[in-house]
Amino acid sequence: MMEQLRKLVVRYGDCEQKPVRFRPETWRSRLESHGAAHVLDIGVGCASGSSGDRLISRGDLAHLRDRVGDDPDSLRDLFVAVMIWGSGTTNGRGPRYTEAALSDARMPTVLRTTRDAVRDGDLSRAYQQFVLNGVGRSFFTKWFAVVDDRDATCDRALILDDRVFRSLNALGWSSWKAAGTRRWPTRYATYVSSMHGWASSLGVTADWLEWLLFHLNGHVDEP
Repeated sequence: MMEQLRKLVVRYGDCEQKPVRFRPETWRSRLESHGAAHVLDIGVGCASGSSGDRLISRGDLAHLRDRVGDDPDSLRDLFVAVMIWGSGTTNGRGPRYTEAALSDARMPTVLRTTRDAVRDGDLSRAYQQFVLNGVGRSFFTKWFAVVDDRDATCDRALILDDRVFRSLNALGWSSWKAAGTRRWPTRYATYVSSMHGWASSLGVTADWLEWLLFHLNGHVDEP
């Protein structure tokens, strides 16, 4: 597997993750009643395009994370931004699922406790604690990756969505075999530590390697 990963890193080494386009008006009605419509000002306006589309990057999320406080509204705003970034214009269910999460009374506690668990380095506990209506692994691991502000010496949280999984499976890696259990919290933590180990051996960052696997979406053998 490492040799396959090495070849992919060489082949795509000059590529980088681009900002995600989103359409504020698609989201506005879902956010206004929860006092979160101002989050739609994040990022920059598209130089070209229609309907007032904007671009949001992973860097924009990091800047917002560093600015927001610990109060429930600030964490909610950061979560909404993560959902917007994760949905873009391709996931039409994103606004509906975000509204479902915003309507869940557990949100303030879940966002605070999972952020704290991530920053404590307990990714398995964070995974186990994240339960919100409308939000599955592909999105709540995005939340983990964004709120993790530990320094680069730590195995910082990474995103694990279906596209990354397809690439890992195509490379012959099994999360439950690597973890020795079918419990998802342990499998997620094992995935993160494995990715950091591979990235270190390959001379790249773990979040870039995660993005590459997302980009490939299982097509690891195609030029």
